[in-house]
Amino acid sequence: MLGGFLLRWLFNGIAIYVTSRVVPGLTVPGTTGVIVAALILGLVNASIRWVFLILTLPINILTLGLFTLVINALMLYIVAWLAPGSLQISSFAAAFWGALLIAIISTGLSHLIGR
Repeated sequence: MLGGFLLRWLFNGIAIYVTSRVVPGLTVPGTTGVIVAALILGLVNASIRWVFLILTLPINILTLGLFTLVINALMLYIVAWLAPGSLQISSFAAAFWGALLIAIISTGLSHLIGR
C-alpha cells in the first residue's frame, strides 16, 4: 500500500520534471518544487478528481472521454493554486498539454515497472 503510493509519487515527480522541461509555460523552480507538486498532485487526484469526473460524466460520455484531459488540466491548476511556489502555469494550453504529457509519462512508467 505505502510502496504503491511512493511509486506513484515518484512517477508523478518524474513526469512533472520532464513536462516542465518540455512544455513551455509550465515551470517548476527546483527539486523541492517537483517533490511538493508531485505530492499535492497525488493528493488532489486521490481526493477531489473523482468528484469532478462524476459531475462531468455526461459531457465526458459525449466527448468519448476526451473531457478528462480538461479535468486533468484543472487538477494541475489546483496544484499550482495550492502550492504557488512549486508549480507555475502560464496558460490553459500549457496546463492542457502538461496534463496530457504527465498522464502519458506516469502511465508509461507504471506499465514499465508493472504496477
